[in-house]
Amino acid sequence: MKLAMNMLLWTDDVTDQGREPLFELLADAGYDGIEVPIFALEPRPYEELGARLRARGLEALALTAPGPGTNPISADPGERKRALERSKRSLDCAHALGAEIIAGPFQAAPTVFSGGPPTAAERNWAIDALHALAEAAEPLGVTLALESLNHFEHYLTTTAAETAAICRDVDHPNCRMLYDTFHAHMEEKDVEDAIRGAADMIAYVHLSESDRSTPGSAQVDWRSTFATLHSVGYDGWFTIEAFGTTHPELARQMRTWRMRFASEEQLVREGAGFARGAWAAAGGA
Repeated sequence: MKLAMNMLLWTDDVTDQGREPLFELLADAGYDGIEVPIFALEPRPYEELGARLRARGLEALALTAPGPGTNPISADPGERKRALERSKRSLDCAHALGAEIIAGPFQAAPTVFSGGPPTAAERNWAIDALHALAEAAEPLGVTLALESLNHFEHYLTTTAAETAAICRDVDHPNCRMLYDTFHAHMEEKDVEDAIRGAADMIAYVHLSESDRSTPGSAQVDWRSTFATLHSVGYDGWFTIEAFGTTHPELARQMRTWRMRFASEEQLVREGAGFARGAWAAAGGA
């Protein structure tokens, strides 16, 4: 198992030199890498961060998301163009970081709704943009891992089946998907069916508890999740994603108004132990 930690537990800017104690904690807790949020779109700081991580024996993965004004499925052609340009800049930053995967809802901006279900035109706009983005990612050696979000945050793709179908229609080896246990807990009827149906497209997994706290402490069906991922031959990264109250703006965005765990260090250490133990119990190495 290759295990990483999403840095949004603490911050949306990992490039600051003051983050070194966090890297030390994660390395000591047995993590293999970290997931770096990419919202500032200048590559140089990520290049420097990647070198610092490699010096500590940590690998880097990347995460980003389009926002209002850069929605890939906007009815405005100008906004769709800006969205693609923004996503390509995030690719450059991921490449500078040394990340082979960049995850996120590239297909549509989170929390931007039309007031109705997705249209055929919106789906086609997403496919066109994703194909162009995957072509840009290929020479950089970066794979897109599209994230499906729950229906409170997204409306184009909210299930593994919908996201896998988009990836298949894009039909490019650098366009794959992320399976996230938090969103799946809300949206999927059956975890095993969801994973099996999307297995050919799953390139990345987020381990996120039903209340965004320590994996294994709430309601996600972890046994079925790990057993099914093992049975379909998944051998990629697992990244723990949790949110707290340390960063006020992130807490506002993620609606984490109260702490759901004792401390970030407790979550880091217990989460790693749970993930590795659950994967081993499923037969994984």
